[in-house]
Amino acid sequence: MLPMEIGVEISLYPLAERFAPEIHDFIARLNAAGDLKVVSGSLSTQIFGDCDRVLEVLHRELRATFESRAKQGGKAAFVLKVLGPL
Repeated sequence: MLPMEIGVEISLYPLAERFAPEIHDFIARLNAAGDLKVVSGSLSTQIFGDCDRVLEVLHRELRATFESRAKQGGKAAFVLKVLGPL
């Protein structure tokens, strides 16, 4: 299988009054992956890297966000755009 780089633009909308801390936590967890390029803006965050690795990290962090919201009796919405190959 050939290596393939992709980019993902992602926006998180926690359905909660205090939404900013959850967004900052999500971005911090993406940055903690260490091997992805993460670029944050005011409306979205862009993630760049190996396709399999980007999708692996996104899967883990999307699930962690949904689990966290469920424990609080809430929900979250994500909007994703995927571009590749780069």
